[in-house]
Amino acid sequence: MRLALFNKGRLGLVDGDDLVDVSDQVAGADTAGPVGALQRYIETTADGATVSFDLAGRPRIPLAEAALEAPLPRPGKIVGAPVNYLDHKAEMEYTTSVADLGVFLKANSSVIGPGKDILLPYSDKRTDQEGELGVVIGRTASHVSADDVLEHVFGYTCVLDITVRSGEDRSTRKSFDTFTPLGPWIVTADEIPDPDTLDLRCDVGGTTRQRTNTADLIFGVRELIAYTSSVMTLHPGDVIATGTPAGVGPLSHGDCVVLDIEKVGRLEVGVDGSRATPYDQRPGHRGR
Repeated sequence: MRLALFNKGRLGLVDGDDLVDVSDQVAGADTAGPVGALQRYIETTADGATVSFDLAGRPRIPLAEAALEAPLPRPGKIVGAPVNYLDHKAEMEYTTSVADLGVFLKANSSVIGPGKDILLPYSDKRTDQEGELGVVIGRTASHVSADDVLEHVFGYTCVLDITVRSGEDRSTRKSFDTFTPLGPWIVTADEIPDPDTLDLRCDVGGTTRQRTNTADLIFGVRELIAYTSSVMTLHPGDVIATGTPAGVGPLSHGDCVVLDIEKVGRLEVGVDGSRATPYDQRPGHRGR
């Protein structure tokens, strides 16, 4: 299944070129609040409960007319994997990789959905796009072996891990509001038996910057989840961004960023630099 949020928090199942509104078939969906109805559905199914959607006679809306939103507007955790492709390690001239650095956290307030704008914070600091496969956790996972991790996956989505190239800690540079575009929906795990075989492409301004296959990950999806679950307990609805390949580059006002992942979907967002300010005018800056 492909499950989406649309039109002010409605839960939809993608059926061909339509969205079928199934909000009233998930307990608590109408009162889910900021976490969203899809989070409620994931929690409902976390312990093995099944929700069979009846599409007969349900309200439908063409996908082209739907206002899609981030499928998980406020995930419990967003976990990032730094330097998880060898070609990205080479282009950035890093001496370490995910195997040395571990994982990091991004603020869940940085999430935006399809069609929204990434807001550039600084006029004189480079802000880059990083296209990544996102893994959505479906069952609580703690110290799970790599052989068993896929049983804990709810599904997959597209993630843009936007990054300012400044001097702050990695989590700060990646946690500005709008710095985690997510969507356009979540594809359930049964649709993707092997997440380590997916083609990924990211275009900026109509030019392809990143092209890879998840087979080239240093820590594949299974190993990455196993490692992460050995550090922190993963809960239903948590998102793991699996890392970005070579081809990261600066974003400019007016750019269109498109991330396309095989079997998952196409995420498209804009870039707005109209409110960017000089780096040395940020709160707390102390001149040298």
